[in-house]
Amino acid sequence: MPSIRDAVVVGAGPNGLTAAVELARRGYSVELFEAKETVGGGARTEELTLPGFRHDPCSAVHPTAAISPAFNRMPLEDYGLRWLHPELCMANPFPDGTAAVLARSVSETAISLGARDAATYRRMVEPFVDRFEALAEDYLGMGSWFNGSFPQLPLLLARFGLTALQPLSLLNVRFRDEKARALMAGMGGHVIAPLSTPAMSGAALTFALAAHVAGWPVARGGSQSISDALAAYLRAKGGQIHTGTEVKRLDELPPARAYVFDTSPRALARIAGLGNAYDAFRYGPGVFKIDYALDGPVPWTSQEARRAGTVHVGPTAGAINTALKDAVNGRAPERPFLITAQPSLVDDSRAPEGKHVFWAYGHVPNGWEGDATDAVEAQLERFAPGFRDRVLARATAGPPQLAARNANYVGGDFCAGAADGLQLMIRPKLTRVPYATAHPAVFLCSSSAPPGPGVHGMSGHHAARAVWRWLRQDR
Repeated sequence: MPSIRDAVVVGAGPNGLTAAVELARRGYSVELFEAKETVGGGARTEELTLPGFRHDPCSAVHPTAAISPAFNRMPLEDYGLRWLHPELCMANPFPDGTAAVLARSVSETAISLGARDAATYRRMVEPFVDRFEALAEDYLGMGSWFNGSFPQLPLLLARFGLTALQPLSLLNVRFRDEKARALMAGMGGHVIAPLSTPAMSGAALTFALAAHVAGWPVARGGSQSISDALAAYLRAKGGQIHTGTEVKRLDELPPARAYVFDTSPRALARIAGLGNAYDAFRYGPGVFKIDYALDGPVPWTSQEARRAGTVHVGPTAGAINTALKDAVNGRAPERPFLITAQPSLVDDSRAPEGKHVFWAYGHVPNGWEGDATDAVEAQLERFAPGFRDRVLARATAGPPQLAARNANYVGGDFCAGAADGLQLMIRPKLTRVPYATAHPAVFLCSSSAPPGPGVHGMSGHHAARAVWRWLRQDR
């Protein structure tokens, strides 16, 4: 008779790997199953264009990984993970060649916003910078509240929450000039919702504080290095990994005391036989993403953009909001808001000598089947004239292709579920323990659960804690 595992994990994205590690390092027997031939989920690296050009099909820059309490408690450097930091975390260029910048330094960031808004920016972030490590434990660790823990710094968290819960359109009333408004709008725009959406300020403020505390790094060798380090640590703790194994029914898995799913909620319900338990879970807009092999660096007119690992192309808060509203309302924006990354500025392992990889995406309606290449490149040419002349090859992926690469990105939704308003906080549905399901031995650990999207492993960390409680009770 086969032995019964303590836990079986389905899906080897960052959250599935983290959940597996958290269980294995506490002595539980763990087996992990992944449908693809390699681990990674949203943290992969592949040669999508030409030989020697290593691209990240999904996430490329990792501010939330750098501040993740889960990752920071693991010896991932011992398993090959190395963070590389660009000179500037992010730049938001303008047509006149100037830019608002997000730097490691609060002062450098504030100065870039202009004299009328510099002090306002400092007042907004400085109360949290020195204590952000503990604040991150509470904010990214909010999933632990469902497991019986309480905030370490409740008053500081409450102060943070007063700002975080605001729509960005309200937060931006504090600022007098466009550079500060655009900087904040671009960071909030990562959650893909109009600026009037409640709680968008939380994303913007978190990204800003992450930059000042830990930077917006890339992983040397690509995002796959994060997944590979987690997988190596899991194996070192006795966990087993099976790739190339798609799971369609719960009874296809080995017998176990607990099953943990790094999948979309609806996929979990289908596999575990939970019926329509998550039919009300909403998915947000998708993205149209292009990975480029370039014959040189992007020829930004802004000198700051040439030094930044991430570049937001809006350029204004109004333009960013228009593009986001279009995508949410089912229209492909004529001038998309672009989030771009240039990891080869600091990582020479990503492209042949003198060449570069570049990554750009704009938001489009969920499931959109069109081609936004011309719209994306017209935006890039506005701020980097001659960009097209440097393109050696491109790999495009709209919502259908992104969903095919990663089943959690339903309709091309990078956030694995609409991250707007209440669903940013209450996901996948209103329940006491969001990682638990109607089946007492089945748990959800994907970014469809709190604290939501990002390569930080915290959803997996909190789900593992819920599993520990179950395993203790089940003995």
